[in-house]
Amino acid sequence: MTAPSSAAPPPSAGSTIVYTAIGASDATGHGSSVPCDVPFIPCPNGMGYVFVATRTLQSQGFNVSLLDLGLVTAVIGPDFQALAAQFNHSAFANFIEGEMPFVDTKSTVVTIFAGGNEVNTITAALGGGAGASDQSGYIDSQVKAFGADYTTLLNGIRARAGNPRIIALNVPNLAGLPLLAGATLDQKRAAQRAAVGMTTTVVNQLTSQGVTIVDLMCDARSYLPSNYSSDGFHPNDSGYAFIAAEVVRAITSSSYPSPSGSCGPMTLVQ
Repeated sequence: MTAPSSAAPPPSAGSTIVYTAIGASDATGHGSSVPCDVPFIPCPNGMGYVFVATRTLQSQGFNVSLLDLGLVTAVIGPDFQALAAQFNHSAFANFIEGEMPFVDTKSTVVTIFAGGNEVNTITAALGGGAGASDQSGYIDSQVKAFGADYTTLLNGIRARAGNPRIIALNVPNLAGLPLLAGATLDQKRAAQRAAVGMTTTVVNQLTSQGVTIVDLMCDARSYLPSNYSSDGFHPNDSGYAFIAAEVVRAITSSSYPSPSGSCGPMTLVQ
């Protein structure tokens, strides 16, 4: 399938938005005061970004039909799920097999958030001895695999729904999250290499394929400890609120800014 070179236009005022959300526990609002971790069950009061964005769009006069496909612990593809299983890391589903086939065929908006669980899977594999002779090369090979999976995912979405407005959230530098505050320098370097590689070589490049990117990597709010729940990985209500606001802007704006090519958060550790 040939990808469009420009993003589908934003919805017109007062129109109907058929919104499909693809993601993992981020899409269910895990870590918020009202998580919606049971899949495919309506959760109108959820405090994750998907639900907050939906309510915000409704308050702006849009008629929004939501299908949240988020699955807790999910990774982007079966290769990452197998890698997680190999190194005893939790990943009980993947987007390509468990979410992509169920995208609403009438979707006008699709959001995708992938990368966090994949970075953790890669670092778990490194901790288990993967890439022992060349850890940097191993990380880079997994970033390429992430890119291949993203292509499969996008092609599958468009095969089902035509040309919806697709919003992809890039990957923040996990080395700067509270989760890794006590990690070793080598662990932080590995997480940074994986996250920055996924953002710069995969997700940010999707602008050329008509995908609008929410730039979490270069947003200072992504690194505020006050925006995270007690696990240091999942956002709390305030963290999800800022993400939801950016998602709404990305859905409704015809001139949403392109992601930054470089920024301080890309080099948090040396």
